[in-house]
Amino acid sequence: MPDSRGLVCGKYDMKAVIQRVTRASVEVDGQVVGRIGIGLLVLLGVAKGDEERDLVYVVEKLHSLRIFGDDQGRMNRSLIDVGGALLVVSQFTLLGNTDKGRRPGFDLAAPPETARTLYEEVVRRLRSAGLKVETGVFGAHMQVELLNDGPVTFMLDSRRQGGNQDFKF
Repeated sequence: MPDSRGLVCGKYDMKAVIQRVTRASVEVDGQVVGRIGIGLLVLLGVAKGDEERDLVYVVEKLHSLRIFGDDQGRMNRSLIDVGGALLVVSQFTLLGNTDKGRRPGFDLAAPPETARTLYEEVVRRLRSAGLKVETGVFGAHMQVELLNDGPVTFMLDSRRQGGNQDFKF
C-alpha cells in the first residue's frame, strides 16, 4: 500500500539493523574510528525519497526502544536506562534488491549526497538527545566488529511506522 508520497512500504524506506552489543567497533584503513561498550550497533541505510519523518522515526526508536533486560530478564530497559552508547554505521547495501539476477541492484538507495546528509542528521539528533554516539566513515570501506548480546537483532523500516508520529528530535 503506498504511503502519502506514493511510495510502497518496504520498497523505499530508511532501514536500520539494530544489534544489541556488549561491544562494537569500526575500522577504516586499519584505524579504529568508532568504538562502544554496551549499547547498540546501528547499520543505517537511506532510501530514495527519505525525508524528515523517516529520520525522526528512526531517531525516536533508537532513543526509546526497550530492548535491554531488566532484573527479570525481560526486554524492558532502553539505551538510556542502561547508560549505553550507539555505533552508527552507514550501509547502503541494506537497500540492495536481489529479486532479479545474481547481482544486487541499488536503485532504491538514496544518492550519496542525500544519504550523507540524512545519515549525519540522524547522528546529530541522537547526540542532541543526550546519547553517546560513535560513527563509521560515510562512504568508506569499513570493517565492523561486534559482540552481539543475546543475540538480539531488530530491523526498522521507517515507512512501517506506527505510534506517535509527532515525536520530534
